[in-house]
Amino acid sequence: MNIQGLIRENIKALQPYTSARDEYKELTENMCFLDANENPYDNGVNRYPDPQQSALKLMISELKKRPVNNILLGNGSDEVLDLIFRAFCEPNQDNVITLPPTYGMYGVLANLNAIDVLQVTLSNVFQPQVEEVLVKQNNNSKLLFLCSPNNPTANSLDRDKVERLITKFKGIVVIDEAYIDFSEQESWLNRLDEFPNLIVTQTLSKAYGMAGIRLGMCFASPEIISVLNKIKPPYNINTLTQEKAVAILLKTKSYKAQVKTLKSERILLKKALGDIDFIETIYASDANFLLIKVDDAVKRYNQLVTKGIVIRNRTTQQLCENCLRITVGTPEENEKLLITLKALK
Repeated sequence: MNIQGLIRENIKALQPYTSARDEYKELTENMCFLDANENPYDNGVNRYPDPQQSALKLMISELKKRPVNNILLGNGSDEVLDLIFRAFCEPNQDNVITLPPTYGMYGVLANLNAIDVLQVTLSNVFQPQVEEVLVKQNNNSKLLFLCSPNNPTANSLDRDKVERLITKFKGIVVIDEAYIDFSEQESWLNRLDEFPNLIVTQTLSKAYGMAGIRLGMCFASPEIISVLNKIKPPYNINTLTQEKAVAILLKTKSYKAQVKTLKSERILLKKALGDIDFIETIYASDANFLLIKVDDAVKRYNQLVTKGIVIRNRTTQQLCENCLRITVGTPEENEKLLITLKALK
């Protein structure tokens, strides 16, 4: 696939902003930096952050088993997705394909960038309808978004179907793996080298417990990463975010223990929900949440709010009529939820 043929012409011609810190990043000791008009008095954050997040990327490279030139970091995954739109989609001309029900920000970012959205609804078992997607694409279809495990349905997408889409789609395929750490399925990172048009996004917000610092990860070929680096804001990941991420990633035992607990709690929660009369269906989950179908989603949602419990009402989304999405909480939170649900009339 000719990736260069998919990149917007103005992006190809763009001269990126550069700072002296890019040029002298290996020479930090005994250097007198008078280049960036910073306040020179040290308070820990008076200097601009490392524009390439070198120390953090090295940690992520070791953790994810991917070279640094396969990695781009964003101010949350939403910034990463926005950069992908801006690199490949010409406003008021190109389109992207989404598979609802799915993550709502794909559509929001498309609208912000003046890009049409072509939708191909998932099947009744929440799997891609491959042939319909391939028929739907046209010469202006630049991006295909696949969320796996999917939000809000919680299931992983069938790997054979996904591989067929990657190989047959004429543009870039973005696989959003925000919930991959809760899944038994293998990450598509392990096959990144096979597909030049594949981008995989992950996040530190879910399994790693760092939603508050806003750090998204993008993995792709060096060719694609170089384009995204070209257009990203020069200091998009602030110093405090970089330092906090490094500190938490050093504690891998804690992260793994929390993921293990959440997966165990997911099983217990699913089993207990099955004993509640007004819950009609509990869908299979590879994420840190459950999608359930109830008798009346609006009624049950409002009842829980009055009891001090906030979940997500997904009834307006395609294939999700009367469905609620429930995040797996701590054992204490899950117990409170179950006691409350059992008492509802």
